Amino acid sequence: MASMDTNKRKTMTATTTQQKGNKRVNRVLYLSFVALSAYFLFFSRDMGTAMSNLGIALVFDPFDPGVAWKNRPSWQRVVLVLHLVVVFILLGMMLSTKF
Repeated sequence: MASMDTNKRKTMTATTTQQKGNKRVNRVLYLSFVALSAYFLFFSRDMGTAMSNLGIALVFDPFDPGVAWKNRPSWQRVVLVLHLVVVFILLGMMLSTKF
């Protein structure tokens, strides 16, 4: 019985460690794509590439991806919605210059 408890604890610890690692990777990728989009927007003046990289950054949730949307703190929801709004603004600006 004690060995089952120890194995369960090891599995839970490994899962928790893996989740922390995934969060760290997500944050690094999120920030990398945001930095890449800032580079393309401000230095290369390529609005389309900046918009697409900023949109791709949303795939890598910088917060805890295991938490449901309704259970997230409101400041996290505001950050993610504002990020999406910026993507749509860039899309609108890009389309308005093309047509």
